[in-house]
Amino acid sequence: MVPLSWYLSLSALLFVIGLCGVLLRRNILIILMSLELMLNAVILNFVAFSFYLQDLRGQIMAIFIIAITAAEVAVALAIVIALTRNRATLRADDINSMKG
Repeated sequence: MVPLSWYLSLSALLFVIGLCGVLLRRNILIILMSLELMLNAVILNFVAFSFYLQDLRGQIMAIFIIAITAAEVAVALAIVIALTRNRATLRADDINSMKG
């Protein structure tokens, strides 16, 4: 059996990689992927603690997070496509306002 600390270490590593991607990159698609990586780290924590405590609430919460994340990605990609058509760039620095 794998100890809980290994799951938490992996989750912390994934979260830090995602945080660095959000803070250091300027491409909107890379920022979105980094946010997804951070959410996956949170899901890993929920599932690890759920298994460790023999409680299904963490796994149920993980399923809800996955569903919300899918909706978030759909909306975010629609916004990215609209920005790409209007401004022809994916750099976060070049897009300074969301005016209609």
